[in-house]
Amino acid sequence: MGPQHLIDDCLIHIFTFLTEEDLIRASGVCTVWHNAAETPCLWRRMCLQRWGFCSQAVLERPHVNHSWKTYFLRRSHLETKMKEGRTGGYTCTSLRGHAGRIVGLVYLQRSSPLGPDLRNTPTTVCSASTDGTVRAWNIQNGQLRWCSAKQSPLSSIVSDEQRDFVITADSAGLIKVWQGQTGQEVASNSAASTRCTLLQYNKDSDWFLSVGTGQGTLCTLAGTALTKKSSIMVCDSFHVNILLVSPDKKWIIAGSKDNVDLSPKVIYADSLTSPCEDEDPLCQLVPVTGCQAAVFLPTQSARLAMVHCKERTNNKALTVFNVSIKKSKYTSQIQVQQVESFPLTLNSTSSNILLEAKDSNSIVMAADHHLWVYSLKGTLLASFKEHTMPITSICVDSFRVVTASQDLSLHVLTWKHDRDRGLTLESRYQLLGGSHTMSRCVLTFRYLCTIKYRPEYVLALMLLLCSHTMSRCVLTFRYLCTIKYRPEYVLALMLLLCSVTFAFRGFSHISCDYCSIVGSVEGKDGKDILKAYTFTA
Repeated sequence: MGPQHLIDDCLIHIFTFLTEEDLIRASGVCTVWHNAAETPCLWRRMCLQRWGFCSQAVLERPHVNHSWKTYFLRRSHLETKMKEGRTGGYTCTSLRGHAGRIVGLVYLQRSSPLGPDLRNTPTTVCSASTDGTVRAWNIQNGQLRWCSAKQSPLSSIVSDEQRDFVITADSAGLIKVWQGQTGQEVASNSAASTRCTLLQYNKDSDWFLSVGTGQGTLCTLAGTALTKKSSIMVCDSFHVNILLVSPDKKWIIAGSKDNVDLSPKVIYADSLTSPCEDEDPLCQLVPVTGCQAAVFLPTQSARLAMVHCKERTNNKALTVFNVSIKKSKYTSQIQVQQVESFPLTLNSTSSNILLEAKDSNSIVMAADHHLWVYSLKGTLLASFKEHTMPITSICVDSFRVVTASQDLSLHVLTWKHDRDRGLTLESRYQLLGGSHTMSRCVLTFRYLCTIKYRPEYVLALMLLLCSHTMSRCVLTFRYLCTIKYRPEYVLALMLLLCSVTFAFRGFSHISCDYCSIVGSVEGKDGKDILKAYTFTA
């Protein structure tokens, strides 16, 4: 080994202590420094330090023409756009076509941070509606890929784990499986229920669908042919609207939010998917009543968090359980052991409680206008009240949390590591109608009007907020001010313009992949639309 090799190795080692900005600057000093700064191991180390889960196997394939540096810079740039939410950093597409309420939406093709190419990835979203159709959309260009034949009003929709199929239930209890790429109907089966909750999961490479009915039964169907495997009564005469599967696929949680005296059931999945004729399914009641929301922690095999009524009162608590099975020579017994429990300061009238989990120690909860982040021990890590109307849906992933509200806005928050509190959330921006700036203007405008500010003050503040927005409302607003209309008239006309522009009630459902956010917006005319926000690297 010559002296030059020693110099290069030392230089590369020194460069491991630099940040990305310093490393880029160092590469411009001279040819030797440039060659050292381009060393793949430096950028690979940065990728793994920052994200940990980026796909080395994909990036190092022979036919993939992307370096670790390209991947790092492109992904960093994309995440900066997703954190800031500036106009021009994303596109907003309106997807119209449904003639009824949208009851749910799911991703089929979706973008992923694990691949080498973070742009030009086609993304497909399916939506189901009370107009009796399922529609698949390309959210980048807004084109309709396929639309199913009309049937009874649909009530729910899910996709399978591999995102090859879409499963729907209609108001007559008819369950259908659709091929995701073509929209072809694969199979159907009747659950004979006006309300169905769907849960698809794969177990030992086998495909299963659990259906919670309005009569309180849980039916398990096998394969895309929907062959009936088992049926169990969970909560007699009450709708099974809590239905979850554990990450290890060993446990099914089923219950109802409709009766405060009921306890959810933990069911051993094998007794549903491979039932014995002479044995009842193995199940156990969770030792709480009045469950309002539940979620499995994604990084644990069978750890369950649950919001429930406390000691038969309207007060709420959040309790965490470990689920396991104890086997002896002749019997098996499910054990549901409490790990943590702490009270919640929720309004007793809060009905729509939403619960998600980030990892083994971060629980995200929303109710009414509020969003909270709790640790597993009950420590309040963050709280937010960014919406003026109740939150209707939340989406949580490893990068961000997105909340949808009846105030016709989406709020984006991103995860960050705090030195004192550890992992917490940071509020970022709101999305409305494709423009972050216009969203802020209209929300402020509505707020000022509701608290009966003097028209002159409303006009002055709106001029300040709208100074960089070139929309129809703002141009009209400026024109009216230049011709010296009385402030009361300008305010009345602006209210009229806003009422025309916002012919929608608010967001009802939301879903996300790595590079996009899709929400359904309730139309005042009964015709909902989808809003798709796509970020590009």
